[in-house]
Amino acid sequence: MNAKNITETAIKTINTEANAIKKLADYVDEDFSEIVKKIYNSNGRLVITGIGKSANIANKIVATLNSTGTPSLFMHAADAIHGDLGIIQRDDIVLCISKSGNTPEIKVLVPLIKKFGNLLIGMVSNTDSFLAQRSDYVIKAKVDKEACPNNLAPTSSTTAQLVMGDALAVSLLEVRGFSSSDFARVHPGGALGKKLYVKVEDLLVRNEKPAVDVNSDINSVILEISSKRLGATAVIDEDNKLAGIITDGDLRRMLAKNLDIKDIKAKDIMSVNPKTVEPETMAAKAFNIMEDNNITQLIATSNGTYLGMVHIHDIISEGVV
Repeated sequence: MNAKNITETAIKTINTEANAIKKLADYVDEDFSEIVKKIYNSNGRLVITGIGKSANIANKIVATLNSTGTPSLFMHAADAIHGDLGIIQRDDIVLCISKSGNTPEIKVLVPLIKKFGNLLIGMVSNTDSFLAQRSDYVIKAKVDKEACPNNLAPTSSTTAQLVMGDALAVSLLEVRGFSSSDFARVHPGGALGKKLYVKVEDLLVRNEKPAVDVNSDINSVILEISSKRLGATAVIDEDNKLAGIITDGDLRRMLAKNLDIKDIKAKDIMSVNPKTVEPETMAAKAFNIMEDNNITQLIATSNGTYLGMVHIHDIISEGVV
């Protein structure tokens, strides 16, 4: 195949799957709403099972549900009939995913689940299938054809399953009122989690607190900036209220003017009204403020009182961004 044919095949695949997804909105019905309510009100977990590619999709849906407040676990359909049925507890709801709904493993598994008395939800493309006919509720993940030119390899069908799984997870998230703080609680690791829970106050405690009085001489200013290693110092008044900031850039600009510096005070070269944040500000937001204003430090204050300084490198090294 030449480059043009490869491109055409890729685009055709994308369009086929996109068209399949668009039609899924027509299958979100009263059954779907009732399924969300049943899962939300359940005292058990959602056990999701499948075989082949559907099993792979089931694993992903489980991960999404667990991360958004719905306790879920995966049970492989083949392993289930060889002992893993013990996973299922009395109050659990079982979601079985299968395109055809007629695979041998599904035909063995479904009667066993029904015998246990658990609520059974089927996610199928074929609504006339063994699984669909024996499920208490059905999520319709119907597709007209696979993106595979032989209409064999699961492509459009697994995409449809994935999308309906996301629709289920997000609907449950909304019903639960699952907030960003809830999300942070179950995502403590990595940049994603840290964006949601690391605050400026968490970083302040690690830093020195550079500060000079408004009447400090230039030597004191230089020593404070150099010793505290944050590239700047706050300028405060006698009540510890923030008056301004002096950065190493301010010092360079002062020296470039060839002024007689022996009588210069901090108040003469400080920048007034510096950018500030409250200590409760999320570190990710502080980072955005620094980027937007092309600065590398932010001063933390509370009611005008100077609390400390956070550097952009603090946020980066913490892994927030």
